[in-house]
Amino acid sequence: MNGPFDLSGRAALVTGASSGIGEAIAVALAQAGADIVAVARRDPEGARAAVAATGRKLWHVAADLEGTAAIADAVAQATRHAPALDILVNNAGTIRRADALDVTESDWDAVIDVNLKSAFFLAQAFARTLVARKATGKVINIASLLSFQGGIRVAAYTASKSGLLGITRLLANEWAKLGINVNAIAPGYVATANTEALRNDADRNRTILERIPAGRWGEPGDLGGAAVFLASRASDYVHGAVLPVDGGWLAR
Repeated sequence: MNGPFDLSGRAALVTGASSGIGEAIAVALAQAGADIVAVARRDPEGARAAVAATGRKLWHVAADLEGTAAIADAVAQATRHAPALDILVNNAGTIRRADALDVTESDWDAVIDVNLKSAFFLAQAFARTLVARKATGKVINIASLLSFQGGIRVAAYTASKSGLLGITRLLANEWAKLGINVNAIAPGYVATANTEALRNDADRNRTILERIPAGRWGEPGDLGGAAVFLASRASDYVHGAVLPVDGGWLAR
């Protein structure tokens, strides 16, 4: 494979790669030629098999990103497997649903720690490896429609994803001069474990589908092309952008 989307010879660290969007992005990057370091609590069995089928390598680094304590070790392990990491996909995330009147501090902290705090410090650790090598690289943060909208019953998630988009822009401002592109993808309503409760609620499922111009829920694989673009040379002059992959939701 040649051309601006070719990732041959590249290595990508993908968090939350054991299922859903993270798994699909890891596989798409491998299909474009990249080797994968999958950072996840569980063994990424599905991604492992799919990446192997592409002829690329996948290494698993077990880490819990609910706090920052595991980040330094995770990056150290990742660079032992792939000394020249080029790409970071900050995908790991969690969600807690409750009315704003009932949100607990522990639930708030759990969501912010994974979705925002760990994402920032993982990007920092990754960028430091690039600076030490005098190398360029790509950071792709997985934002959300709730980086733009308020939503309901997901106060901490909305705060975290709004913050992640802000951090994407800040890091782009600081790191563009270093040759590090920082951008984001904002998935729409995608059929994953995080949205299972919505899909099982007949009324909410109906109202969501009525709003999506494409007329369907997204599939994790729908995010793959956007990730390959932002990881590749094709996006070398793209800094601080957010690419919605939402079936037209935000255009409605």
